[in-house]
Amino acid sequence: MSNLFSGINARLRGASSKPSPNSKSPISPTSEDGKLNSPGGLSQRSLSSSNLSSPSSKLPPVPASPLPPTANMTGSTDDELAAYHLPKPLPLWLNPAYAKQIVKGNFMTLSRRPKAVEQGEWVACQVVEHYRNLWNFVSIVYQKEENGQSICNPTTCPRMSAGGNHSYTWLNNRFEPIELPAYEYMTLMQRWISGKVDDEKVFPTNPAGVSFSQHQQLTPSAIATDGFDEYIGKRSGFPKEFSTICKTIFTQMFRVYAHLYWAHFVEPFYHLNLEKQLNSCFSHFVLAGMEMAMLTPQELEPMQPLLDLWAANGTFPPDSKAYENANLKAGNRLLQLAGMA
Repeated sequence: MSNLFSGINARLRGASSKPSPNSKSPISPTSEDGKLNSPGGLSQRSLSSSNLSSPSSKLPPVPASPLPPTANMTGSTDDELAAYHLPKPLPLWLNPAYAKQIVKGNFMTLSRRPKAVEQGEWVACQVVEHYRNLWNFVSIVYQKEENGQSICNPTTCPRMSAGGNHSYTWLNNRFEPIELPAYEYMTLMQRWISGKVDDEKVFPTNPAGVSFSQHQQLTPSAIATDGFDEYIGKRSGFPKEFSTICKTIFTQMFRVYAHLYWAHFVEPFYHLNLEKQLNSCFSHFVLAGMEMAMLTPQELEPMQPLLDLWAANGTFPPDSKAYENANLKAGNRLLQLAGMA
């Protein structure tokens, strides 16, 4: 996945926005007293707002979607999609023509842990890799345009949302859920995750602590557990709360992906020809997160229609947990609406 972003800088130079070569990740206030607060226990609630962004008039128009805007979402022919309460017309990323990948082959070769790699080491590796991939996309919506505003700003995205049915809140220093603009929410997310990854107590980097996975068929269970309570990462020196922290990190990263799809898929990713890169990184992220039990089906709800589509069109292998969790009837219905089934 390291070569996915080789053309991003060139495309940004050709876009209307002109980012400064010395610009850094934006920093915004974290709380009333300036402290960075934990996202643990973040809440999710329903909203009546719709898609929060629209393509710029200076950019080429979005191609006509083969998914009919008048499709009956509540009638008998679309019962498979009615539960998702999708807007009309459907988002462009639910058009199979724009849900394609740039990576060919079985994604599970990238997502499944090698047998000789200790589980904690594998989870840590996946956290760092997927965070790096995600931040490449976030940095794009942070770029300043000619008017001095970033693509994602408090006006276009006044709250951290994923469509009209999902909104996410942050906990302040009094552990109260508060709504934040998506720009500020993602900045806090970046600082919180970076703080955890850079913490030697959470992500130790001492090579002497690296272990290897015990062979389940050759190692007696009594020896494999050493008679103690076994948890993810114990053999490599990770703390007992390591798995919980990593689950929170994956949850945060998913929420950012969901916002990017619902609010920014067209502008800027489609207009920069980066939709395939976004699709590839997100599908890999979901497959890995589900395989490692870092993501739950309930958390995937805002993006479930796209995951159903990927299961139906063969992007998700049948032996993956993401495929098992998918609604194939809904995915096939999306393919039928596009004339691809």
